[in-house]
Amino acid sequence: MNLNSLSPAEGSKFARKRVGRGIGSGLGKTCGRGHKGQKSRSGGYHKINFEGGQMPIQRRLPKFGFKSRIGNYNAQVTLAEINKLDYDIINLDVLKANSLVKKHIKNVKIILSGDLSKAVKIQGLKATKGAKEAIEKAGGSIED
Repeated sequence: MNLNSLSPAEGSKFARKRVGRGIGSGLGKTCGRGHKGQKSRSGGYHKINFEGGQMPIQRRLPKFGFKSRIGNYNAQVTLAEINKLDYDIINLDVLKANSLVKKHIKNVKIILSGDLSKAVKIQGLKATKGAKEAIEKAGGSIED
């Protein structure tokens, strides 16, 4: 095998389109560009998302950035805040009644921040790993 005997694989190369070479070629006269209009002219094209002068959709729609729609319904409560409550059973209603979370909150997670000096029973709330250990160490329990 020599370098001068190498050639591309069969069918991997295509002959370029030779336009404007008569009716029989199928690409004569208008050269596959159709009749008239901006796209038939040389150099005539438009930028991406151009809608012919109509206000493009990305400008018609309002900008709103990113704001998590899930985050609106989630909240955190610390062990120090739970320790201040005078309840044996802590659930979402108790937290809302004591203004620790807002009224529209649906999910609450207890995080390890501060101390818990009394045994409390947690119902329907999530807790971090450290918070679970602290609650159980204080003699409390967590139920889902």
